[in-house]
Amino acid sequence: MMEVEYRSEPLSGSLTQEVRVIEGKEILVDNEGFLWTAEDWTGEVAKVLAADIGLEEINEDQWRIIEFLRRFYLHNGRAPMNRDLKAETGLSFMEMEALFPSGIRRGARRIAGLPNPKTCPG
Repeated sequence: MMEVEYRSEPLSGSLTQEVRVIEGKEILVDNEGFLWTAEDWTGEVAKVLAADIGLEEINEDQWRIIEFLRRFYLHNGRAPMNRDLKAETGLSFMEMEALFPSGIRRGARRIAGLPNPKTCPG
């Protein structure tokens, strides 16, 4: 069973930084559950983040999207465009959206350990 613990610390403005302990490791997340640092991501962290949004198991198509999001972000420093996701997966945007309870932007990106879209420029 995964060990999860929370501690919150208010930051300036409306941001809140929370410390979560997952599998004995302290991990910073923002007030919407996005990882503060992409390097804190592991497969176990992904499973906890998925469960937070009601996804009890991650299937093969979901893992394929999550892993592509991570590879693309770590190589390019930004999330892929929808056309990049479609080209990589062969799935339509609507099919990908349906795979995650909160869609690609709020669900898959969060599970993949990418930054909160609200903090991304542009």
